[in-house]
Amino acid sequence: MSRTIRGEDGKQRCAWCAAAPDFLAYHDTEWGFPVADDRRLFEKLSLEAFQSGLSWRTILAKRENFRAAFDGFDFNKVARYGDKDVVRLLGDAGIVRHRGKIEAVINNAARAGEMVDRHGSLAAFIWKYEPDPAALPAPQTVSVSDASVALSKDLKKLGWKFVGPTTVYAFMQAMGLVNDHAEGCVVRRKVAQARKAFVRP
Repeated sequence: MSRTIRGEDGKQRCAWCAAAPDFLAYHDTEWGFPVADDRRLFEKLSLEAFQSGLSWRTILAKRENFRAAFDGFDFNKVARYGDKDVVRLLGDAGIVRHRGKIEAVINNAARAGEMVDRHGSLAAFIWKYEPDPAALPAPQTVSVSDASVALSKDLKKLGWKFVGPTTVYAFMQAMGLVNDHAEGCVVRRKVAQARKAFVRP
């Protein structure tokens, strides 16, 4: 089965981006491009946790609501959330109202602050797990990797929650630690160029 599909502009893209209208812009401008911004990294780990058991389409459609509900994923603010905030979030129909996931994000915000204190930034810690591109399987053929298992394990040791290896692999795909755009996808080359120019933290 082909992993690419021809778009209206005649260019080949990863087939999954045709599954929903809002996927195209996300695929073309975000997915796979390397990220070193701590808030964006924390946001993506949080949204991947909320996605667990759901579709990314559901989460992407609610992303602006999540940002509003969680103070733009400023983990220093989220770490100070208390019981009233949990009640507020459970009553917010614009997000996924799952107590365990909400509490996990608040917990992880505190762990993120600790990580910044210890390593200087989330990015400095996370990018240590970037795998050797030469050792990667063909794009979009796996949902977990040795690197995602290692990062997941170490995050859990540090007290993070909802960071299983599959969740972490999806995070690594999205944040550019791997270039998982399909061979022949027009964006794969752009991501490769962005990764080449990217300054690792």
